[in-house]
Amino acid sequence: MKNNHKLIITCLAIPLAAGGVSAFITRNSMSVFRQLKKPPFSPPGWVFPVVWTILFVLMGAASYLVKTAGYTRQRTKALTAYAVQLTVNFFWPIFFFKCKWYLFAFIWLAALWCLVAATIKYSYAVSKKAAYLLIPYILWITYAGYLNLFIFLLN
Repeated sequence: MKNNHKLIITCLAIPLAAGGVSAFITRNSMSVFRQLKKPPFSPPGWVFPVVWTILFVLMGAASYLVKTAGYTRQRTKALTAYAVQLTVNFFWPIFFFKCKWYLFAFIWLAALWCLVAATIKYSYAVSKKAAYLLIPYILWITYAGYLNLFIFLLN
């Protein structure tokens, strides 16, 4: 499949829109975050939107690479895992910031980590570049898990 500008814009827009809507729903999240007792190595609040924007762009680029790799069973698995993990990702900040369900959010984040790992695995079979683009995402989810768990324990 040749370069399709509409497709790449769509692939980038989907995760950015999901993150944007979730951020809108939890728009007071940084005031909540400031009030929490946090573990060592907690970043300042401004880091989160910057990192998430970069990660959503990387997710979109990875989905484009998988989508344009040609039809295979692994491509279908990769795109399905991608869609499911993006949906799960959408709800985590709502559970954490809006509902303040810190333990549930941690368990949800662990499920997200597994879904991202599956997305990386299936993407690797289709496009190694796509899989590599998702590595910062799983690393950030791992770090977020550390923060989430200790916020639960400290609060």
